[in-house]
Amino acid sequence: MLGRTLQLYIFKYMLKMTIYFFLGIALLIFLIDFTEMNNRFGNLQGYSSSLGIYITTMRLPFILSVAIPFVILAASMTTLIQLNKKNELVVARSVGVSAWQFLLPLWLAALIFGLFSIFVINPISAYGYSVATEMESTFRGQKKSADLFDDKRPWLRQDSEDGGSILIGAERVSGNGIVLLNPVFLELDGDGRIKRRLDARRARLENDRWILTETTASIVGQPSEDLGQIFVPTDIDPAVIREALVPPELVPFLQLSKQINAAQSFGVTSAPYRMQFQALLSTPLLLIAMTLIGATVSLRFARFGQSERMILGGIIAGFMLYVVTEVTKSFGGAGIISPIIAAWLPVAASSMFGIAYLLHREDG
Repeated sequence: MLGRTLQLYIFKYMLKMTIYFFLGIALLIFLIDFTEMNNRFGNLQGYSSSLGIYITTMRLPFILSVAIPFVILAASMTTLIQLNKKNELVVARSVGVSAWQFLLPLWLAALIFGLFSIFVINPISAYGYSVATEMESTFRGQKKSADLFDDKRPWLRQDSEDGGSILIGAERVSGNGIVLLNPVFLELDGDGRIKRRLDARRARLENDRWILTETTASIVGQPSEDLGQIFVPTDIDPAVIREALVPPELVPFLQLSKQINAAQSFGVTSAPYRMQFQALLSTPLLLIAMTLIGATVSLRFARFGQSERMILGGIIAGFMLYVVTEVTKSFGGAGIISPIIAAWLPVAASSMFGIAYLLHREDG
């Protein structure tokens, strides 16, 4: 009975610390992002502080999702350090409660928060970032020159009226797949040679045609020409564009399986979408691994003190785990290694290392 009461107490304490750090980091990110947006776009026509607040709010869940592992790391370390300072863990150990029993509530809290990030934060962040990107493009003063050979740029092919074809690429996709930001249209002849390149600030699919704004046409051997707004006929279904061009980070978790199948059927590599799916699935284990890292540096008795060096080491270890997961995610998204291995191996290895370390120290 004592064990369950203590576990519930630690669980509530961990949740409280998680909420505090989550809200604190959210506020910090909001202030930094809003300030940066004001510095970049404050003098542009059509921009206002209220619009900046709205866009920042829409972007916040997407940016905050990156910080979730560090929220759990900080919350777990703070929870254990505070319980140690108040000698509550010392008393618990004295009556036979093992370290694993009071670590279990931390793992449960990390698991719940991981599921929350998958099924709540992820869909909100995907929608919010898409809306913010489209709104930001309406007042951006300069369009970015697109790199034709950007490997991250997804491409889509459509047939043209003269028997050739058009390759369509975009840096970002918004408006549920019907708005392309900084798009590139490559007009090819029947032999596959490039006739003309069109760079625009945005392209919107409307009434069986693309409406390109602020368009620049480039032909080999001729100077570039500003065309302003032009129309490019198309017979592509919006669903095809949505499935082929939307980047994996902007696809809600529950739609990723459909996106993977659609990408394969449209000839687009599915590796980025499979990597995103596995990365989201492994999020709860990643957060549990963060609690293990926090425990390795925060379980010393209060009379021994929590060395600042050990706490700093825990923070660095958590950061290194995050870096490794991001590097392997890049490899998995590029198809170099299996997405399953890329997503699960780093967090599984770090979890086993943390468990082995705690077993050695706590149980000999």
